[in-house]
Amino acid sequence: MRNRVKIKKLPSGVVGLDEVLGGGLPEFSFNLIAGGPGCGKTTLAHQIIFANATVERPALYVTILGEPPLKMLRYQQQYEFFDFDKIPDAIRFLHLGAEVLEGGLDGVLEKIIAEVESTSPGIVVIDSFRSALGQKTMAAGQLDLQNFIQRLGMHLTSCQATTFLIGEYLENDCDTNPLFTVADSIIWLHQTTQRNSEIRQLQVIKMRGQGQSPGLHTVRISGAGLRVYPRMPNPDAVPSRGLMDPIRRPTGVTGLDEMMGGGVPSGFAMMVVGPSGSGKTFLSTQFIHEGIRRGEPGVVVVFEKRPEDYLRSAPDAPRLDAEAQKGKLTMLHLRPLDLSVDETMEEIRDAVLKIGAKRVVIDSLSGLELALAPAFREDFRESLYRMVGALTGLGATVLMTAELVDSYGELRLSPHGISFLADAIVLQRYAEINGRLQRFMTVVKMRGQPHSKELRSYEISSDGLIVGDALTSYSHLLKGAPSRTSERSGR
Repeated sequence: MRNRVKIKKLPSGVVGLDEVLGGGLPEFSFNLIAGGPGCGKTTLAHQIIFANATVERPALYVTILGEPPLKMLRYQQQYEFFDFDKIPDAIRFLHLGAEVLEGGLDGVLEKIIAEVESTSPGIVVIDSFRSALGQKTMAAGQLDLQNFIQRLGMHLTSCQATTFLIGEYLENDCDTNPLFTVADSIIWLHQTTQRNSEIRQLQVIKMRGQGQSPGLHTVRISGAGLRVYPRMPNPDAVPSRGLMDPIRRPTGVTGLDEMMGGGVPSGFAMMVVGPSGSGKTFLSTQFIHEGIRRGEPGVVVVFEKRPEDYLRSAPDAPRLDAEAQKGKLTMLHLRPLDLSVDETMEEIRDAVLKIGAKRVVIDSLSGLELALAPAFREDFRESLYRMVGALTGLGATVLMTAELVDSYGELRLSPHGISFLADAIVLQRYAEINGRLQRFMTVVKMRGQPHSKELRSYEISSDGLIVGDALTSYSHLLKGAPSRTSERSGR
């Protein structure tokens, strides 16, 4: 059997991008970085060259009709990845605006070849490529354009240089521009604005010789440069370590644990659903508190309350605060209004892995949806499906709270029809009994597990939720019109 040629992969220098690319950038490849203005193309190219350029294998950055190097470097040096010591020995900048105006692309190609032969660069970046192509297209037509692209690609590949062409293209250009056929990889950057929320995304449209991660991936630009948040995989692609674990995770609410047969099965995702003030958050704090007491680290993700307010409402709040100081409990407060689910998931996953969390609380799903950018709310169900699968795949037992308006005309178990995501559902409701507001709860669902079908009253005290007796003397509780069963039988 013949040995396969091994292609070395260069690191991109962008957190998360190598994972999307399938391991990195293939060495000696001919790549296109495309997208509209302001989406981060030039910054991405700079991160790549600063991550890979050395004195022995320098990088050549060519600008054509775009901004001159002096102006470009003035802004790029604001990023943390910028290294002054690499200029000019490891990274050289060349502006060819005069050449393209006077001699067309033949003059540009001649100048690039001469520079490559004299410096032997490992990486060549041409920015902006489309502006030069536009000049040639108008002058000589599509056939000459294709010939120029092929000559440039063949020469740079034969010189063992990894090449990046940067251009502002529209998506329908893929059908007519020969550059998209010649390129070994195509990285497309998108930028959209919706309801005052701006989001950037990246898509690897083409990648020869390796499997890239499909779909759109969230991109953030900060002082560190670009950061990519890879799209969460399907739950089937996440190895499950906890779903079949027979261990039960008690909630800390004695009566509820009895109703569930000993607690929540390890690796389950449980949803606590109820109207405002029914005690959903209180139940989640007891769930985390009980885990800490049993030596099971926990992560709490809050969107509406601040971490200190959440802890203050918990039973034995000082102890929980102390455990947080010891690293046994991590509080995440995520409240921006333009988050992506991938960003949220990465923060939660990192927190779970850092402390080896066995329990995760998300309080609440309504707050999570509000924190997302409008564009991501459209896919909320799918995103939540991936998130729950990823967390349970890490072996964590998840408790999610969801607020519902108490409608007695119908029995709703979750907003947006997401109850199918949960392995267990606890429903909290109100009823008026003898002129008094009475809380009661029931276990609606326990996937593959026996559980109580009773409707049991409960109270909220400083010690937590206290579950009382089953309300067997009443019927029609879920309809909001309870009546004593004795009265009905005596008619």
